[in-house]
Amino acid sequence: MSSEAVAADLVRELEGWPAPTPGLAQLRREYLDLVSSRGVEALRRGGGPDHLTASCFVFSADLERTLLCFHRKGRFWVQTGGHVEATDGSIPEAALREAREESGLAGLRLVPGVLDLDRHELGAAFGACRTHWDVGFAALTTTDEQPRVSDESEQVAWFPVGDLPTPLAGRVASRLALLRDQVRRVPGSSR
Repeated sequence: MSSEAVAADLVRELEGWPAPTPGLAQLRREYLDLVSSRGVEALRRGGGPDHLTASCFVFSADLERTLLCFHRKGRFWVQTGGHVEATDGSIPEAALREAREESGLAGLRLVPGVLDLDRHELGAAFGACRTHWDVGFAALTTTDEQPRVSDESEQVAWFPVGDLPTPLAGRVASRLALLRDQVRRVPGSSR
């Protein structure tokens, strides 16, 4: 899929997303404005210091545990995710690719649809990136695979959703709770 098609697909997905809070509804409008004004450049790391990223919150099949990575640059625990690559056929595909790369888990099943948006500023450790406009998705494990550390993290581990490690990046805890609630509402997504 071309970058233009990926951007158009994201616009359609955001337009159809029933944002669960008024704040997220407003943020969705801002995301739509960003993609409308910048087009494919909004998807590219090299498209400027402000660009879209794709996150994937990984849950156990029973939604009681979540997988987090200790981020080398950020020095905090965070969900899997990262930049959209030219080879990604969609933003959800980018999120799932990042989850597989960063966790080492091949047996992940993506829950359909955008579940969260989070725009956040970045520190100097992130180089030319200044603001990530993150699009959040969720995936469930389908096997008992053990996670493994990637080049971008020092640790990868499972945590009970109610007992998260510190330090956590930004709004990970509140995003995680909101996503888990939304996953529970998706027919057939959890046991």
